[in-house]
Amino acid sequence: MDSQLETMETSDADCVSDVEGGDTPDARPDRSSWIPTLIKSKKKKEGEQPPASSTSSPHRVVAQPYLYNMKYANVGKCVIINNENFHRSTGMGARSGSDKDAKDIQHCFQNLGFQVVVKNDQTCEKMEALLEKVAEEDHSNYACFACILLSHGEEGLIYGTDGTIPIKKMTTPFRGDQCRTLVGKPKLFFIQACRGSKLDIGIEADAATTSDSEEDDASPKNKIPIEADFLLAYSTVEGYYAWRNVRDGSWFIQSLCKEINEHGRQLEIMQILTRVNFAVATGFESANIDPDFDGKKQVPCITSMLTKELYFQT
Repeated sequence: MDSQLETMETSDADCVSDVEGGDTPDARPDRSSWIPTLIKSKKKKEGEQPPASSTSSPHRVVAQPYLYNMKYANVGKCVIINNENFHRSTGMGARSGSDKDAKDIQHCFQNLGFQVVVKNDQTCEKMEALLEKVAEEDHSNYACFACILLSHGEEGLIYGTDGTIPIKKMTTPFRGDQCRTLVGKPKLFFIQACRGSKLDIGIEADAATTSDSEEDDASPKNKIPIEADFLLAYSTVEGYYAWRNVRDGSWFIQSLCKEINEHGRQLEIMQILTRVNFAVATGFESANIDPDFDGKKQVPCITSMLTKELYFQT
């Protein structure tokens, strides 16, 4: 078991700036008047594929490929938007520790073979323009696309340095009807940001519950939903804070990096993300002299519209 870290945590309900060495949720300013108190963060140590089936129906169900085709010249482009400093008008404090997240996730995706672009402290307009520009590029020689958003947030919204923008605006340019060269290919979004101001108190669990063939991508002649082949991995579930250590990075991104570094070329993406869920849910917990912020937990959330299994090995 790793040694406990003595930290100071604040709410990224950021009425105040981050305090050195502590954990803090990536949220909007808290409406209450509570003051950050001394706390500490504890971190624990941590076959044969069935054939695709075809079905006959009056709705012309077409036999689907079982695996995403990764045999392209390049794995994909990865865009990292790391927002750490915010205009005073937003009321949001600096997201100390986010630079470590950005550096670690950049290294992680480069190791997978992605071409990584990192942009720091982007306004809403710049964020939207950046992703629109990337979506307009030719991805014909790429197997997939990935985007990592590191910022403050609320439900359905992500913060630029000057305010909020709907997350939907970040993903829409990559829909099948707008980015033709990514049709039938996975579009992955990893979002480190709060989704509300609830705190997860956790619950005591029974010990038994916590112990330890290749096809081409969709043919243009076959219709697929324009929202297909997206995956959004959120750092927390709807309505809740997401925690970030101001020295060591966020619980979610650091767990994601660890799992990808160890298993990124062996496991399918949903297996990787399920392990990330487990790591965050069981390996982190806040401790606070204020009972309102003591023993708080977090679990990431996966929203998948993927239509095939994704393995990063080529």
